[in-house]
Amino acid sequence: MKERQIRLKTIKRIIKTNRVASQEELLGFLIAEGYSVTQATLSRDLKLLKVGKVSEGQTGYYYTLPGEEDRRESEKSYVQDFQRGYVSIEFSHNLGVVRTLTGHANSVALALDNLGMEEILGTIAGDDTVLIVLKERVSGSDIIEKLREKIPDLEE
Repeated sequence: MKERQIRLKTIKRIIKTNRVASQEELLGFLIAEGYSVTQATLSRDLKLLKVGKVSEGQTGYYYTLPGEEDRRESEKSYVQDFQRGYVSIEFSHNLGVVRTLTGHANSVALALDNLGMEEILGTIAGDDTVLIVLKERVSGSDIIEKLREKIPDLEE
């Protein structure tokens, strides 16, 4: 997972600093930086990063990252998904369990995965619970604090 996060940051940097017109060209940049990535993996990465293409007029299109406004709208949507299904949260060491309404665990887990909380290694969703795996030395109160930054009226 760590390699993926580093690769995503590299893709962002490449797109910000170069006019990349195709996945093949982006693959070339990644290979030059030592990454071994398949076309399918790169496609998934671009989708996850919400990379779009912008017209450059007569010369074609190039990749672009979503703007700050798009990012805020996306985060707002994830917060709403979280709130829609959230019931409670408890922690034990580096694990947390989020109780959700029946059938909402997937959308709550997806929200947690996409809210930019680097303290969370990952989530596993059931039907009405989400298991959260925290990084070492991260406490449940750290996660609650981060969630409250995004959802001020969060109830434990």
